[in-house]
Amino acid sequence: MGNEALVMNNVCKDFKVLNRHEGLKGSIRDLFSRDYKTVSAVKDVSLTVGKGEIIGYLGPNGAGKSTTIKMMTGVLEPTSGEIFVNGKVPYRNRTENCENIGVVFGQRSQLWWSLPLIESFKLLRDLYMVPQKDYEQMIDLYRSLVDIEPIINKPVRQMSLGQRTLSDILAAFLHNPAIVFLDEPTIGLDVSMKDKIRSLIKGLNKEKNTTVILTTHDMGDVDALCRRIVIIDHGQKIYDNDIDHLKNYFGSYRTLQLRLADDTWEEMLIDENETDIMEVIMTKQKEKKIKDIRLQEITTEEVIKKIYEGEAV
Repeated sequence: MGNEALVMNNVCKDFKVLNRHEGLKGSIRDLFSRDYKTVSAVKDVSLTVGKGEIIGYLGPNGAGKSTTIKMMTGVLEPTSGEIFVNGKVPYRNRTENCENIGVVFGQRSQLWWSLPLIESFKLLRDLYMVPQKDYEQMIDLYRSLVDIEPIINKPVRQMSLGQRTLSDILAAFLHNPAIVFLDEPTIGLDVSMKDKIRSLIKGLNKEKNTTVILTTHDMGDVDALCRRIVIIDHGQKIYDNDIDHLKNYFGSYRTLQLRLADDTWEEMLIDENETDIMEVIMTKQKEKKIKDIRLQEITTEEVIKKIYEGEAV
C-alpha cells in the first residue's frame, strides 16, 4: 500500500433471501423453510481511492451503495474479493479500523442527546484517546472554519437539524481519521446550512488531508465537493472518472427553458447533434407565444440521470 487510502479488488457481496409464502399457513411454513434464493448486492467492484481525495459514490436507491460502504467500514464481510482500508482488512481488524475512520450515516447521531456539544466532544476525545494538545488544536481548527460558538454549549436535543448535522460532521473528524464516510450529509437542510457544511468538509479535507467518501442524491454536494465520482447501479460499477469527463461526453446537450405567454416555464433537454434548437423554438412559437428564452449547459444532475437511464460513457 502506497498512497492509497482504500483499495477494493473484485469485491462481491451476496445475500441469502427466503422465498416467502402468502397467508398464515405460508408464514408457518416459512419458519421451517430452506427455500432460499441468492441476491447479488455488489458484483465484482474494484476501486482505488487515494489519500486526501473526496469522491462521490453515487447510484439510485437499491444500487448497492450502502452494502459497499458497510464492507468498507468493516460491518459486512464480502462474499469474495478483497478490501483494504488504510492497508488493513476492515472486517478482520474492526477495532483498529474504527479508530481510523469517521462515519456520519443516515443522520444517526453519535452525540449524547442531553449533553452540551462540548461534553460530547470530550467523551469522544477520551473514547478515541486523542492527546489533549491534538484535541485543542482540532477545536481551534473548527473555530477557524465555522462559527461553533452558538452551539458549543448547547445540548444536542435543542439543536436544529442543520446544527445536529454540522455537529455530527465535526465529531466524525475529531480524532483526525484517515477516512470519513458521509451519507447524505445535507439532506433536508436549507441552502445556507448546505453551503456551511460543504465549506466545512472542504476545509477539513484541505487542512487534514482526510479522504472523504460521500454518498448523496444532492448534485449540489457533488459539484461543490467532488472532482471524481463513482457510479454504481444494480451492484456494478458503471462509471469512475471526473465530472468534467462526464460533462464533455454530454457536451452537445443543452437545457432549453421557454417562458410562455401564461408566464409558465417549459424546460427540455436537447442534443444539438440531433436537434436544431432554433427549429424547436420556432415550432413552439407557433403553438404559444414565447416571452423569454434561456439556454444552459447540461447540469451534473441531468448527466447522472441520463447515465441511470442507460446512456454509456
